[in-house]
Amino acid sequence: MVESVKDVAETVKSPCISVCALNDDGICIGCWRSVDEIAAWSELDNEHKREVVRSAQQRARESGNWL
Repeated sequence: MVESVKDVAETVKSPCISVCALNDDGICIGCWRSVDEIAAWSELDNEHKREVVRSAQQRARESGNWL
């Protein structure tokens, strides 16, 4: 998918906080992304990156670790 100039200017930053440790479900306890989401991050367009961030935020809320 080709991104527009606006999309490129508003590139979604990785939610990584350099606390890289996986829980028993394969979810990073630092950024709350799955192993597959982390591996695919650089290939995702901004729309999909935003979806991953929303999913990670939901996982963090459900875990009780939401700041």
